[in-house]
Amino acid sequence: MLRYLTAGESHGPSLTAIVDGLPAGLPLTSEYIDEQLARRQGGYGRGGRMKIERDRVKITSGVRGGLTMGSPVTLVVENRDWENWRRVMAPGPEADLAARAVSRPRPGHADLTGSMKYGHRDMRNVLERSSARETAARVAAGSVARRLLEELGVIIVGTVVQIGGVKARATELPAGELAAAARKSEVYCADDLASEEMIREIERARTAGDTLGGIFEIKVFGLPPGLGSYTQRDRTLDGRLAGALMSIQAIKGVEVGAGFAAAARRGSEVHDEIFYAPQKGFYRKTNNAGGIEGGMSNGEVLLVRAAMKPIPTLYRPLRSVDIETKEPFEASVERSDTCAVPAACVVGEAVTAWELAAAMLEKFGGDTMREIAERVRLYREYLMGI
Repeated sequence: MLRYLTAGESHGPSLTAIVDGLPAGLPLTSEYIDEQLARRQGGYGRGGRMKIERDRVKITSGVRGGLTMGSPVTLVVENRDWENWRRVMAPGPEADLAARAVSRPRPGHADLTGSMKYGHRDMRNVLERSSARETAARVAAGSVARRLLEELGVIIVGTVVQIGGVKARATELPAGELAAAARKSEVYCADDLASEEMIREIERARTAGDTLGGIFEIKVFGLPPGLGSYTQRDRTLDGRLAGALMSIQAIKGVEVGAGFAAAARRGSEVHDEIFYAPQKGFYRKTNNAGGIEGGMSNGEVLLVRAAMKPIPTLYRPLRSVDIETKEPFEASVERSDTCAVPAACVVGEAVTAWELAAAMLEKFGGDTMREIAERVRLYREYLMGI
């Protein structure tokens, strides 16, 4: 079983992910993971924290000579800002708990509810862990899963399709061209014209002291049919993907394929008809299902989208109430992005990669990459013979 845990606080010494259940023989380097960490830190609209951090991963277990050994892989991303917070965030009794204490909850954050749940009077204990800084560890873990999928012929490409009111045109580019188009854009959008207008929209929001949300889309190419299952609710592939994407901070909606638009159409306009050709087997000419039917991958391109709310830390403060004095105030501002949709897209790719890698290992099993790759190859041959 493939699984991972993350640990660490936003201003603590480091973020850590421990990945368990990887097969032996997977090629993996810190440089590969660092590429994805850099993408998470990029994107037009990011704030001051990204000028401080330059995320790099240290692999401290489970890999030798560039290959996984089958034992747990530990990934550590150090926080450069820790030096400025050592006195406040120290784990020992020397920590200055009064310094930078937070009693004023920010609307849209976990501050107030988290302090109620865990009994914290200082809400720094909440915001340090609920911060989206945690996603650096998730991207590190997801990069390992992404590497496994690549070895099995599965490619993941994420693009931003909307920021604020600016929408990109739909595209049917193949994987390589789609990824190249997104790499050229400062907002990771494959539509050049929309990308330019998105940047202007971000600047307008920044000038107004406001923030923007948006939508990112993830396409997965090369998935075999049959991942996931209809037999139990917790084994459905779309259910697992939706849960993973919704777990990302600030994500408020997920759709697969035609998604919410399908609710306004008739069945004859929504369901993908099935065809057969000897050279390609069963296929569909449309993909309103987004590559998933009955909770299982169906062999078409997997398509999921996630909607991100505007970041709640505003330079035009919102009203709140101090939990100690019960007096009203305008919420404080910590370093904040104007728009983090491009970064969220990278996190979305990571959690999608994780769920798909787990589903691949559940279906094909094996303790080495050689075993798994051979089983995938034989399965693809079998499908062509049906």
